[in-house]
Amino acid sequence: MAARGWWALLRAKLAAFPPFVDGAYRGVPHRGLCSSPVQPDAVRSSAVMSSKDATLTGVMAHKIRKGITFYVNESAVYPVAAGQPGQPKPLMLLLPWLGSRPQAQAKYCEIYLRTGFDVLVVETEVERFLWPRWGLDYGSELLELLESERFSQRHLLVHAFSIGGYTLAQMLVHMAKDAQRYQGVTSRIRGQIYDSLVVGSLERMAIGVSRTVFPRVGGVVKCASMLYFHIFKRQTVDYFNMGIDAFWNTPVKAPALFFFCQNDAMCDADSVEEILEHWRKQGINLMSKKWEESIHAGHLRAHPQEYLSVLENFLCSLTMVPLKSKM
Repeated sequence: MAARGWWALLRAKLAAFPPFVDGAYRGVPHRGLCSSPVQPDAVRSSAVMSSKDATLTGVMAHKIRKGITFYVNESAVYPVAAGQPGQPKPLMLLLPWLGSRPQAQAKYCEIYLRTGFDVLVVETEVERFLWPRWGLDYGSELLELLESERFSQRHLLVHAFSIGGYTLAQMLVHMAKDAQRYQGVTSRIRGQIYDSLVVGSLERMAIGVSRTVFPRVGGVVKCASMLYFHIFKRQTVDYFNMGIDAFWNTPVKAPALFFFCQNDAMCDADSVEEILEHWRKQGINLMSKKWEESIHAGHLRAHPQEYLSVLENFLCSLTMVPLKSKM
């Protein structure tokens, strides 16, 4: 199916998805590759990326390590991303929200696999957030992975949701500190997408942890988290501030797209607007979509037509997909 027709079909079908709560698909039967047991590295998964409306076959799942899975679309039916003959397909680095369910991740994986990307899903574990030194080490490990032979020649597109932006910020800390060392990774990032960034205050971070990890006692956990951050300021808040500084003054100057909303308790809309203005002054090309009401890390479910339209336009502007895939 032509790319334009597929995007239109996807928009229409997403409107019929089952109920959506707190950025995750609840109780949705899904036989997709992300919800199937992942086979060891270099072993083909027996499952395919699928939903009740569409199926993506020819996908291999490679388990790199806990929380990191690499999906390759080997099907010749779908468009191959733009580039010189023999050049590797571009790589989507997908950084999902904390506690995201496999079937929710699969919706985004399917979009990018069909568009012509391979997808590297990197999950964020709560302990790496609560003890940022571990998060910083993890950021270094991810950069090493992107420099490995498997990925070192690939153009990169980043899509970070919610606390996934924290993991990216830890990577940016290393990239900013040693610009020469990571110049190869920095130059290969051709686009960046941010969806429901946890930004605005330390309290919003605490709210994010409480609502995601312990939603039934969120108020208690929020207070405990704030106390924890106060007691261990040098081990937590100081690291957070370092990541925030790296994000604000990002070494990555590739075009960026922001999705956010006014009623998000974890993503302060005014703070996002400030980031956008600051990045514009740095010469970064920006697109954004703001809703008055939506769902944290759930804009695709709440506003599928608008979300996909904006995403489509952004992807086309990057010229990372072939001309025939442009809408």
